[in-house]
This record gives sequence, structure tokens and C-alpha cells, in this order.
Amino acid sequence: MSTLTFHWFLPTTGDSRHVVGGGHGSLPGTAGGDRPASVEYLGQIARTAEQLGFEGALTPTGAWCEDAWLTTAMLTQVTERLKFLVAFRPGQISPTLSAQMAATYQRQSHGRLLLNVVTGGESAEQRAYGDFLDKDQRYARTGEFLDIVRRLWDGQTVDHHGEHLRVEGARLNRLPDPVPSVYFGGSSPAALDVAARHTDTYLTWGEPPQAVAEKIAEVRRRAELLGRTVRFGIRLHVIARDTAEQAWAEAERLLQGMDPERVAAVQRGLATSESEGQKRMRALHASGTSSDLEIYPNLWAGVGLVRGGAGTALVGSHTEVADRIEEYHRLGIDEFVLSGVPHLEEAYWFGEGVLPLLERRGLWRHPAAPAPVESGNVAFAGV
Repeated sequence: MSTLTFHWFLPTTGDSRHVVGGGHGSLPGTAGGDRPASVEYLGQIARTAEQLGFEGALTPTGAWCEDAWLTTAMLTQVTERLKFLVAFRPGQISPTLSAQMAATYQRQSHGRLLLNVVTGGESAEQRAYGDFLDKDQRYARTGEFLDIVRRLWDGQTVDHHGEHLRVEGARLNRLPDPVPSVYFGGSSPAALDVAARHTDTYLTWGEPPQAVAEKIAEVRRRAELLGRTVRFGIRLHVIARDTAEQAWAEAERLLQGMDPERVAAVQRGLATSESEGQKRMRALHASGTSSDLEIYPNLWAGVGLVRGGAGTALVGSHTEVADRIEEYHRLGIDEFVLSGVPHLEEAYWFGEGVLPLLERRGLWRHPAAPAPVESGNVAFAGV
């Protein structure tokens, strides 16, 4: 099996010892004010993730959080190796400017940009930014957008007269080096088509393994028809502890901290979501009772009660969490985008408890570790 890649998450809406809401029409809770999303605090998280061996850090996009481009550009100055998986929405920016921004980011950060393309699942939020296309039209525009950007990164002069986008004589004076990897998620047929045609890594939210396997098979099938190969990643929260009892006690603490009125209000908002992925997430915790929230061994749907977007967490002992990660990996998942509550402390629980187990299994290697030095038939770690 290939080596796994792990990314952490930057809570640019604020952090807390309780689950902070936000995303897909769900307004953030006041808990986000416990630890404001300052550069100083986010820098602590980023440096911790870098030290522990995470490859990158996802930074979200939306009206409920800080701007991802600006925030991560600042954080490149307080980190050395960590890459930033910057989420952005094609409907809010021109493809030529986006391609130029990515090229600048790569030069100034020495190649530390990854791009997470978010089409936008909620029309009401899109309209607030001046975007009045419907969902299927947004996906069609995303396809045009990525086609233009890819051609610009290849050094082409681009003329494009599409249904949604038009550029003439577009070109970049300086190309990105390296070209940023493009990540993308979505569960509707239109989204899967964009993923197969244009993306490097397809991201799914943390559904049970069988559902994830079905998505992987469909995206892979569509990509193969186009002569393309796509990597696969998964977005999950995590609660890893020395024992399973400690991990589930923490999950129960988070659940008890969720105000029932707040849960009801969030669920009313999420029920109006146009996102197919959000509908699938919401279906996992339909009853909202404690006994039904473990929807698969060590997979807990409690986070989605008060938070839009990714709503499931891996919960268990370090060994159990490592086992579930290995199970997803056997399905074809190579990249894991993780988060925890709070993000600073949970990064240590996972990084010091789970990553060493995966390293001993030969599934993970610290990105900053020296390459093995071969001597005869024996490989030694570089000194």
C-alpha cells in the first residue's frame, strides 16, 4: 500500500473546547469566540501540525469564516514546511486572476499552495457574493474555470468563449512552480463529472466505508473513461485517546455541551441545503439520539448536529483510529483531512498517538524525515 498523507484544519471561524458551528447555511455559534481566529492562535495550530508531520492544513471558505487566501498568506511567514489547502469559490473570482494568484503564492511560499475548489452548495450564500447561477450551472462554470486555469498554468495563451466564462488573450507572464494540486469535493452527478475531468484529488466527507467505496468507484470509472487518474481523500474529525473509554467520554462531553435548541435551529437550516453531500451527512444523524450516533465502528455522527459540512468523527483508542484509517486506505483513500476540538490539543493527541502507529505499520512517514540511505541490502535512516 502507498504512504498516507495527512492534513490538519485551521478553524478560521474561531476555536473552542466545544464544537463550533458554521457552513452550509448554519451560522457559527458563540463558542467560536472562546479562541478567536487570530494569526497568533492559528499560527500555533499551523506550527504544531508542521512539527507533528501533517503535510498541509485545510482552510475553509464562506461568509462564516476569515478569508482563506489572506489568512494563509500570513501564516506562511510563521511556518517553514506546512502547505496550505486554500478553499475558494470559482464564482467569486476570475480564472485568470486565480491562476495568477496561485503562481504568486507558489513563488512567495516556495511551493506551499494546494487548492480546494468549492463550487458552493447554497444559492442564498452565493447570491450574497453576487453569484446568481443555480447549482448545476455553478458546476458547469467550475468545469470551465478549471479548464482555463489549467491551460494558463501550462503556459498557453487562452481564448475561451463558454456558456458562463469568457476570456481573450489570457496568459501568465510567470508560471507556478510547482503547479498546485487541485482538490475538489461534491456528491451530485454534476460534481462527480467535474471531479473526473479536472481534479487531482477527490475529497469525500466521512461516510461509512461502503458509501465511500461506491463514490470512489464511480469517480474512478468516470476518470478512466477520460484517460485520467484521480487520487482520493476524506474529510473527518477525530477524537483519539489512550483508551476507547476516554475517547467516547470526550464524545459524550461534546454531545452534552450541545444545546438542544441550538441543535434544532442548526438542523432546520441544514434541511434547506442544496448540497447533496450535506443531505447525506444529515441523514447519518437523523434521530439525533446518543445510541444511534455511532453509525459504523468508531465513526460518530455527533459533530453534524451543530455543524454544517463534515459531520463525522473517528472516535476511539489510538489503535482503533489507526485501524479505521487503514480500512479507508484499503478502499483507495490516500489523503486524510482531519480536525479536532480544540484543534491545537487534538492535533497532539492524534500526532503523538496515532501517527506513530501508522508509521510502524509502514503506512506513514514524517514529511521532514530524512530519506533512507541504502547500503548494500540494508536501508538506514539518513543521519
